[in-house]
Amino acid sequence: MTDNPSEKHTATDQEKWKEKGVALRAFFYIFGTHVFAGFIWLLFYLGGHAQK
Repeated sequence: MTDNPSEKHTATDQEKWKEKGVALRAFFYIFGTHVFAGFIWLLFYLGGHAQK
């Protein structure tokens, strides 16, 4: 631990930046998973309604 306020402020900024990065990554993973699942669902739907 340091008594320098500027170093404490920098550490806080770094933690907030990391939190934003994790939240952004989670959003993209969840969004991407839903897009992929929708694509798979569309393939099954179109395959089930195809002319045979």
